[in-house]
Amino acid sequence: MKAAQVVNEVMTVIDIPDPVPGPDEAVVRLSASGVCHSDLHLARGDWMGVPRGGGLGHEGIGTVETLGAGAERFTSVGSRVILGLGGMGGYWCGTCDYCMSGRPRLCPSGRPIMGTFAEKINVWAPSLVALPDSIPDHEAPLACGGLTAYSAIRKLSAHNIQPGRTIGIIGAAGGLGHYAVQIANAFGYRVVGVDVGEDRLEFVRSLGAEHAVGANEAAAYAATLGGVDAVLVFAARLSGFELGMEMVKRGGLFVAVGIPPSSEGSLQLNPWQFFLKDTTIIYSAIGTVQEMREVVALAAQGKLTTHVSRRGTLSEVDTILDELEASKYLGRAVITDLSR
Repeated sequence: MKAAQVVNEVMTVIDIPDPVPGPDEAVVRLSASGVCHSDLHLARGDWMGVPRGGGLGHEGIGTVETLGAGAERFTSVGSRVILGLGGMGGYWCGTCDYCMSGRPRLCPSGRPIMGTFAEKINVWAPSLVALPDSIPDHEAPLACGGLTAYSAIRKLSAHNIQPGRTIGIIGAAGGLGHYAVQIANAFGYRVVGVDVGEDRLEFVRSLGAEHAVGANEAAAYAATLGGVDAVLVFAARLSGFELGMEMVKRGGLFVAVGIPPSSEGSLQLNPWQFFLKDTTIIYSAIGTVQEMREVVALAAQGKLTTHVSRRGTLSEVDTILDELEASKYLGRAVITDLSR
């Protein structure tokens, strides 16, 4: 089968053997794969300590083709499914403290999903979620982008930021942020969307944000509100994190989601600013299988859609990553032909 992989620091399409499922595994023939910002970082070697090379891609929709022993408990041949679960649905034990407390991403035995830039992928069958025919293939980015945004918004109420409160979403026109605006709007939050450029701000307004402001004006605008109750940073730039700390009100919630390149350095906190604001800071990454089911339900109800600005073939992945790095499109890119 064909697969796009990083070989000697170059993205190229190569032929590799078809995957063979082991116990509790399923081979899925992919009909579409989303291109996530983390794929860009992995392909370019942006994250210190994370190896570069091999297969990429972790968002996909497809059809179950073959099953390993025992996998029939979780899915069946011919089932249309969505996979990825934010890239960390490769395995989790289900019995450790983290799994039992609803945080499978932290499971010591956890393994990632990687390799949806290919015709087929072998995955752990319990990570698959059935997909109704009403949700088209181009919604493949829901597998990470949609799930990650949903899980981040869900954490607001757990920290006493209830619907009706004002939240800031930084990177609101991006691949994850555009989902977050829709989800927050559906849940009843008042959204201040932050991005760069009038075209992107107009896009944010079209998604349901009550206000859309440029990054250079966002801190001053938040100050007129007394600060936002919570800020979610989807931008993969350190400047977005710094802006979020300026926007959040005293006693507010800061939710980090994006991961900037390691070359940008570390986020620095002024102890006095921290002391005076008493900000709660958390990180939110990916989500759970149950949350993925809830994302699918939202999409089936028409409350959550993927804005696809770029479609391409498997051989165009490297070009699409270049375009993503240059912020040449709104929303998401999707590989809709994995055979060439």
